[in-house]
Amino acid sequence: MDEHYVKKLESVIAKMLEPIKGVPFGVIIKGLCDCEVIPFDNTNKQDLALLKKLKKVALKAGQDINQNPIVRKRANEVGNDIENYVKRALDNVGYNADVPSGNSGNKKSTGYPDLIFFDEYGRANYLECKTYNENSYDTSFRSFYLSPSSDFKITQDAHHFVISYEIYVVGRKGDKNIYKAKAWKLLSIADLICDVKHEFNSDNNRLYSKELIIAEGSIKE
Repeated sequence: MDEHYVKKLESVIAKMLEPIKGVPFGVIIKGLCDCEVIPFDNTNKQDLALLKKLKKVALKAGQDINQNPIVRKRANEVGNDIENYVKRALDNVGYNADVPSGNSGNKKSTGYPDLIFFDEYGRANYLECKTYNENSYDTSFRSFYLSPSSDFKITQDAHHFVISYEIYVVGRKGDKNIYKAKAWKLLSIADLICDVKHEFNSDNNRLYSKELIIAEGSIKE
């Protein structure tokens, strides 16, 4: 391969890998799926009615967590359980929540967002469930992730909310911690600023191909 061409290609790849910073969340969603992220408007009566119910949801789910604590080994696993508490609370106020589906119609449990529900005005709302602790919520620790998909879970214009619980350890059960909730935060993320970090990846078929293996063997007990 021509050395000059290789140098130019290396330069292009290096520029591709430079992080893109400061991209508004609404712009990302519009670009990925041509859907609008509707900002929360605290002068809109329908939005205020929605907020009133979501406050009830946040409190009710938090009380449920404390009455039925989460048992996990690590704090970063607790977020996986929060969704069920929030879904029950949404159902309780009449917002029948469900797992979003892509354009294929298939419901997808992984990836952003966790839930979709429709308010009393027939409007779609997406909701992501998270946890935090008092020592990390105001740091630069990365806590929000969004990946493009061929069957993206966002298919309509909607509000986008995050509900997050401050969790803490109240005891032990075997080799696991028992977690309860101390506080909650409800976020409208239309104006969330995001960064993009590119990466290269491969799969097992290519990683463990015969062409790359230079030695292998068995291990006897």
